[in-house]
Amino acid sequence: MFTGKKKILTCVLLIIILAALVTSHAFAAGGAEHVSGMYGTFWSLIPPVIAITLALITKEVYSSLFIGIVAGALFYSDFNLEMTLNTILVDGFTASLSDPWNVGILIFLVVLGITVVLMNRAGGSSAYGSWARKRIKSKRGAAFATFALGIIIFVDDYFNCLTVGSVMRPVTDKFGISRAKLAYLIDATAAPICMIAPVSSWAAAVSGVVEGYNGIDLFIRAIPYNFYSLLTIVMIVFISAKRFDYGPMAIHERNAEKGDLYTTSARPYAGISETGASAKGKVIDLVFPIIVLVVCCIGGMVYTGGLFSGTGFIDSFADCDPSVGLSMGSVIALIIIVIYMVAGGALKFKECAEAIPDGFKAMVPAILILTFAWTLSGMTGLLGGADYVAGLVEAGAENLKNFLPAIVFIIACFLAFATGTSWGTFGILIPIVVKVFANIDPTLLIIGISACLAGAVCGDHCSPISDTTIMSSSGAQCDHMNHVLTQLPYTLTVAFVSFAAYIITAFVNTIWIVLPVAVVLMILVLFGISIVRKKKPA
Repeated sequence: MFTGKKKILTCVLLIIILAALVTSHAFAAGGAEHVSGMYGTFWSLIPPVIAITLALITKEVYSSLFIGIVAGALFYSDFNLEMTLNTILVDGFTASLSDPWNVGILIFLVVLGITVVLMNRAGGSSAYGSWARKRIKSKRGAAFATFALGIIIFVDDYFNCLTVGSVMRPVTDKFGISRAKLAYLIDATAAPICMIAPVSSWAAAVSGVVEGYNGIDLFIRAIPYNFYSLLTIVMIVFISAKRFDYGPMAIHERNAEKGDLYTTSARPYAGISETGASAKGKVIDLVFPIIVLVVCCIGGMVYTGGLFSGTGFIDSFADCDPSVGLSMGSVIALIIIVIYMVAGGALKFKECAEAIPDGFKAMVPAILILTFAWTLSGMTGLLGGADYVAGLVEAGAENLKNFLPAIVFIIACFLAFATGTSWGTFGILIPIVVKVFANIDPTLLIIGISACLAGAVCGDHCSPISDTTIMSSSGAQCDHMNHVLTQLPYTLTVAFVSFAAYIITAFVNTIWIVLPVAVVLMILVLFGISIVRKKKPA
């Protein structure tokens, strides 16, 4: 019955959109740049809301995102048929797939897919799984090992998502950790960890949008106030140590212990990693490629920042282009890995060549979702969604000064959730925060920036159209909507405590008081949830 209702809802929305297209007026000629009548209004945020709502209801990601894109194009063209089609194809998909940043990320994604296939074909993943089983004795140990590796690979969230997944998947599978839980552990140690790491692509991005201040210095001073990132770590430690889960995740974990790692019938990656694995693989066949990837990707990023032209290491990170650096580093790493595999006898050159299309095919689901998500984000940009939110923040800044950090946190959460981009969110809001607090309260300026960064990470963390969320699903080889729906209760729990912490911070600016209070509050909330859950029948 419920499935039928979902299909009916989707069909009705499609009919409405088609009817709007059919009844649209003739395309108006003119050379002036088009500005939508809905630009900078509440309606600019409706397309991503439509896409996210449909995705959560129907669990059909591709069709939901496409309907959101069509709605955005209709709004932008003021329901003009010809312009709507042009917007979807030219300003939408073509623009997103020709953007240098996006192309660099896709290259990086495909190369990582090929690398994972190479490691699997060489038997490195299975060998590491056998090695780890002798040293990791429990499900708790597997979860903590995944968490630790996520912290170690802190330089970039994209690299983190796919690397941690490929390394730890054999281990977590053996100890009955569901793919949804693995995806959460990956996602929770990607952006949240990068956001509190001074040497990371995120620190570089933040420093690039702060004018008139030392961006890296502000970033470092904001770390203790980044409650969402810090409390996410507390969350992971608690649920891993107590082996405690709630919401849809608890169902996935119970089923994983019985042998079903996916729970749902949607399992797009099932069987991919086990195909054609060599029985003669060694642990070094996984460790060496990972080390090469880490070194080459870091080297690629600092190269784009001018390290080899005399710029310091920290400054080169601040000025780097992560997209170019990661794609460049991963391609160089792939060449080295292929030479290593062939020279060491792990694989023949023909087998390495065959891994190229197989690696690409393994990443097709992630590439498709990313393409749709980028296109939808572009539609939101054409409609001026960011300008609308920025206006709201500036309008209420003077009257709500003490509560502004908490308000900025909520606004950043919503904007990142709706647009699927945390970088775009803090790129919009940080200049506003600096403008509001620069001459009022230096401490409140730091808190406001941290609230903006924390909210951006939070919204990005739970958004189904976020590239990091998509890559976490891909890294864990988990159905994307399974990851989103199981992760959402966890992110909302941390967001609730973080919001309370920012309210407290408005009155107590001493971080050594607020942070311990926030940690204690986080633990008490989790204990409360565990008590309530135990009282409910299984």
